[in-house]
Amino acid sequence: MVTTKINIKPHLAEYIQGRFNECENSPVKLPHDSDLYVVLWDLMARRPINARSDEGNLEIVLPSRSIGKRPERYNYLSARARDIFQKKIEEIMYEELYHLMRANKRRGITYLDTVCYFMLSYGISAISEDAFIKGYYRLRRNEYNRKKHVK
Repeated sequence: MVTTKINIKPHLAEYIQGRFNECENSPVKLPHDSDLYVVLWDLMARRPINARSDEGNLEIVLPSRSIGKRPERYNYLSARARDIFQKKIEEIMYEELYHLMRANKRRGITYLDTVCYFMLSYGISAISEDAFIKGYYRLRRNEYNRKKHVK
């Protein structure tokens, strides 16, 4: 089992730990059928000779398949690769949260209650509930403005 550490936004690291590791502080092993596994597989590269040792707030078990890149050699994520991986995590997290917010609103559950439940489920404490709700309102406003200008 080969691991690497990356530094990402704290709330995203907590989300990944909560989603795939049940909030345990150990290396995260991504399921082979997840989008993040595929993205990580594509981003793995050979470690440059002058590369620093891995540091960060999230330790990930590198994908290992029977054919293709061996994690013993391809165990490096460049700065650009880390940014791409972070954006993919962020995209998945917000997609899940906003879908939950819309579904629960139809059931009569407030946005605040939904966000609090989401944060407790994944052990997220590095960001406020208000930040999630404001992001959702921004998304709704942008969707409304796009629809308004299309007509």
